Amino acid sequence: MTQKPPLYQQISQTIEHHIKTEVLKTGDKLPSLRSICHEYGVSMSTALQSYFLLESKSLIESRPQSGYYVSYAYKHALSAPTTSSPVLTYGMEEIENIIATVSDNAAKSKILFSMGTPALELLPVAKLNKAMLHAMRHLPDSGVFYSHQGNTKLKQQIAKRAMIWGGKLNEHDITTTSGCMDALAFCLIALTTKGDTIVVESPIFFGILQLAKSLGLNIIELPTNAVTGVEIDALKKVLEKKKIKLCLLVSNFSNPVGSCMPTEHKKEVVKLMEKHNVPLIEDDLYGDIYFGNQRPSTCKAFDESGIVLWCGSFSKTLASGYRVGWVAPGKFKEKLDRTKRYHSVSTNTLAHEAIAHFMENDRYDAHLRKLSQTLYSNLQHYLRCIAEYFPAGTRVSKPDGGFILWVELNKNQSSLKLYDQAIQHKINISPGSMYTLQQQYDNCFRLNFGLKWNDKVEAALKLLGKLAHQQKG
Repeated sequence: MTQKPPLYQQISQTIEHHIKTEVLKTGDKLPSLRSICHEYGVSMSTALQSYFLLESKSLIESRPQSGYYVSYAYKHALSAPTTSSPVLTYGMEEIENIIATVSDNAAKSKILFSMGTPALELLPVAKLNKAMLHAMRHLPDSGVFYSHQGNTKLKQQIAKRAMIWGGKLNEHDITTTSGCMDALAFCLIALTTKGDTIVVESPIFFGILQLAKSLGLNIIELPTNAVTGVEIDALKKVLEKKKIKLCLLVSNFSNPVGSCMPTEHKKEVVKLMEKHNVPLIEDDLYGDIYFGNQRPSTCKAFDESGIVLWCGSFSKTLASGYRVGWVAPGKFKEKLDRTKRYHSVSTNTLAHEAIAHFMENDRYDAHLRKLSQTLYSNLQHYLRCIAEYFPAGTRVSKPDGGFILWVELNKNQSSLKLYDQAIQHKINISPGSMYTLQQQYDNCFRLNFGLKWNDKVEAALKLLGKLAHQQKG
């Protein structure tokens, strides 16, 4: 006997049918959640689940203080970016000039699509200020001395949160750092020497490429799917054929593509690392910003041998300027702690105490829920605008978390040229060639949808689309 789907799925299927048969048309307002509860005799939680399922399919969108509407993105379905196919060589293309130009122009830009953090308006600044004052008043030395061992309370909070994704960590497993880049740097410095070869996905955050390059490492960029992350078959082949010192992968909502490795892929990656005895540095910087019902797992969750070095920070969720990060380095902890001692001595005592205090009493979780809802609503606005304003054939990622979009224009278009045109209007984007050491991704660019949504942001997206149309000719 076939089992009926859950109530929330039944409700979403009914509404989906009405949308696809155009009983409900693009732009139509949907019944309120209270109306759904009354009509179907369900709880508010069930009603929310049904609408979230429809949102995940881009069938409907939420509009602040207005309700839910049939999404414009549904009528203009956008394909995901193509799977990358970098050449498996040690390309060392110079990207510093592009990165410097984008960075230097940020200060005079009005719309910062290139920004790597959520907008200030989306962050709990007042509450963080109070947490900082609390830190100054309650630390024994008011935070003016070194904290050689790191903040114990912060480590406890990080270990506690790891339970959400199945982590079995305690405070002694955690090394705190000054942001995630420090964590990644300590991992690379501790485990590699000049001339070693490492594997990364492609495209990948330019800061990681610059860091590895500065350490004299050879870098192999692997094909990456915009939805599921690094291609497992490609990873298998390179581990079998080449001498790889370590792998560095972004497991959840990668920057810049937004991909999220499925749980089975994470398990398989860890097995591969164990089989070949290759350490895995897992950058899980965006994992806490998810749009689904459950935080995605990590590779670390399946690490039985201690071969995974799990890295993260609060830079993308709370305060990038506080520089509060960490690494759970598994069996490499002694090496990591020694490296930290050599290169940084201590972390920011006040900021680490402030974040630890903020995380108490579920304040961090409450903030994350609000932030994720806002970002998901922003995502729907961006997808609608790209579908309406950009040339036919434009592809875009549809991440289930984070705040980064990867836009792929037609092959004959250049994001560098688009950048040069957009910056004249004080609109700053991140050209795709920043995210590789190869000659590729010139027709791609990264957008931050973590800005406060308003008419100015929509106008900027519309102008970008217009410029892209002009370039296409």
